[in-house]
Amino acid sequence: MKRIIPLFLLALVIGCSKPSGLTMKTASTIPIETNDTKDSIIAKAAHVVPTPNQMDALSDEFIAFIHFGPNTFTRMEWGNGMEDPKIFDLRELDTDQWCNAMKAAGMTKVIFTAKHHDGFCLWQSRYTEHGIMSSPFENGKGDVLKSLAESCKKHDLKLGVYLSPADLFQIENSEGLYGNLSKKTERVIPRPVEGRPFDNKTTFKFTVDDYNEYFLNQLFELLTEYGPVHEVWFDGAHPKRKGGQTYDYMAWKELIHKLAPEAVIFGREDIRWCGNEAGQTRDTEWNVIPYQEDPNKMGRFGDLTAKSLGSRDDLVKGKFLHYQPAETNTSIREGWFYRDDTKQKVRSADDVFDMYERSVGGNSIFLLNIPPNRQGRFSDEDVQVLEEVGKRIEQTYGTDLLKGAKGPAEVLDDDPNSYELLADDEKAIEITMTSEVEANRFVIQEAIASHSERIEKHALDAWIDNQWQEVASATNVGYKRILRFPTVTTSKWRLRILESRMVPAIAKVSVHYYKNRPPQLAFTRSIDGQLTIEPKKHDFGWKPHGEDISKNINSDLEIRYTLDGSEPTNTSKLYTAPFLHESGQVKARSFTKDQSGSVAEKTFGIIKKDWKLVGADQEADGHAGTMAFDENSQTYWTSTRNGAHFLAIDLGQEQTLTGFVYTPQTANADGMIEEGLIKTSTDGKSWRTLETFKFGNLINDPTPRTHYFNASVSTRFFRIESRVIAGGNKAAAIAEIDFLKTK
Repeated sequence: MKRIIPLFLLALVIGCSKPSGLTMKTASTIPIETNDTKDSIIAKAAHVVPTPNQMDALSDEFIAFIHFGPNTFTRMEWGNGMEDPKIFDLRELDTDQWCNAMKAAGMTKVIFTAKHHDGFCLWQSRYTEHGIMSSPFENGKGDVLKSLAESCKKHDLKLGVYLSPADLFQIENSEGLYGNLSKKTERVIPRPVEGRPFDNKTTFKFTVDDYNEYFLNQLFELLTEYGPVHEVWFDGAHPKRKGGQTYDYMAWKELIHKLAPEAVIFGREDIRWCGNEAGQTRDTEWNVIPYQEDPNKMGRFGDLTAKSLGSRDDLVKGKFLHYQPAETNTSIREGWFYRDDTKQKVRSADDVFDMYERSVGGNSIFLLNIPPNRQGRFSDEDVQVLEEVGKRIEQTYGTDLLKGAKGPAEVLDDDPNSYELLADDEKAIEITMTSEVEANRFVIQEAIASHSERIEKHALDAWIDNQWQEVASATNVGYKRILRFPTVTTSKWRLRILESRMVPAIAKVSVHYYKNRPPQLAFTRSIDGQLTIEPKKHDFGWKPHGEDISKNINSDLEIRYTLDGSEPTNTSKLYTAPFLHESGQVKARSFTKDQSGSVAEKTFGIIKKDWKLVGADQEADGHAGTMAFDENSQTYWTSTRNGAHFLAIDLGQEQTLTGFVYTPQTANADGMIEEGLIKTSTDGKSWRTLETFKFGNLINDPTPRTHYFNASVSTRFFRIESRVIAGGNKAAAIAEIDFLKTK
């Protein structure tokens, strides 16, 4: 088998009129001409490659996000910009502890929220007093970003910065610069500040307005005094607009490229959002995607949330083909900022490890947020999860079982620049090992830096019982594909390429074994209160560890649970059948003879059997009001008309309650209640307002939200009224409402 095909033969081997992968010029952006055919567009797509910075970003694989600031102390997800800086009452800070935990997890880079939407700066900025310089922390002399940058250098972690384009302090402040209708004039960046000179004497001239000058000055500080910076993170959030303010991204971009030449820019042409904040991944994540304008010249980028972005049908609709990898981002905790260690849920190691495999092994970068607590540290539970995930990554992927195997040398070596070209008559790679092994992971990487991403469909066979048996299949590969499948014992593997864009170039394959743990558990409760505990059914259509473990339960598996808030042990109450659970917290864990699974927990509201609908402003066809309390989150009540909406419920008897849980419907982004009122009544007719409630970030993270009342309330009738619907939508919807009972 030829390993490298001569240039003058390659076009003939491919059998197409367009030049081969090595004769057509590669680039990170390739325009589509008016005379291009579908075939020529696909050939061009096969030559769109990442920039060196993008390749480095993909190679980082598993990176950290840190959200920290006034919200940590107010316990809010989004601040309003008018918080007194004294609220940031940080007494201690341990960024070395952050870095130790991130390194233990196998992370390579951390992106720090230097300024969130509230405009509060966590570094010693020259250009505002709204920040750490006006807080009690170290008498206003503290600098969280500086401390983190020093810790990153010590622990060999790359540093990225998040600087929110939106700035509520500059919007709400009477002298704020955002939307102040200032004229664009030539400005020198950085603007000199008496007594605070820069060591970096580089200056720039930009024709911008006041707010963009402010933003550029702060970018200059971050990129010259805390670097090197490897990623600059912009999102598209606009909590409030004012004065028709626009962002001069092309000026920002020029500054970043000059001052941080190794940095990729998130949210613009370098790196894109995966489309959600829940850790979901597409089955097929193409990083070569179409644009209608040249992405290198665009100032504004929309959210790429469609289910399909880079299929053949997608590509032919574009005018430019552009390489743009995705970051799969989510938080280890419920919410981006730390609130507490009691009610704020933390993802299990099972969840995080699975997301790692799906995102890194699905042609994307995994970005996991870990929010520090009010003691300036990662909480113990978060650290335990990070350490366990790191152990699993090392135990699984630290050993390649193909060492010493026979097959194409270019895919078995550790040289990322070598590769095996598979011509039309060479659609498979076979590998023979020195002995039989147990395995359940197969990793494939294409030579994307030189040959783009070309594989569109592939299958993996193992030699079992003297014959080839297919054990896994998937669509594209790109930077990396991790195939997960039930454990097999074999000494031979065959990778078959079923469909591709021109000749694929495979850079690396490896085989691994993951020791399966006892399954995660999930709870369901019937409307009359019967609680079922069983292996988790998976939310996103993926099957952890390559199999639906709920159908492959070990014979020695036990489920143990507690109702008093304590951690389940192998001596806790044994679950054997559904049982009546009226309200309160349940914790459960699965056990085998030598292992224990992660703890699952859920707090249940009161039983809904006797609830009745008192009234609703509107019930859309097929979405009756009673669907808001039928113990089925897949059904939901929704209204149809504009205005304030309400749903009123009779609980059947007076109850003393501490709060409620709102579960938004997830069939689409409509109807999510962002702000509203809770009212009570003694007769279901006359209502008094109990409290207001507010939930943030519902569209991106449509998970159940809990609101605790300021004080316990005794009542029989509740009414939920909407005031603000997320995304500016008009209808209101509730998938499930639960009321929490006083112990």
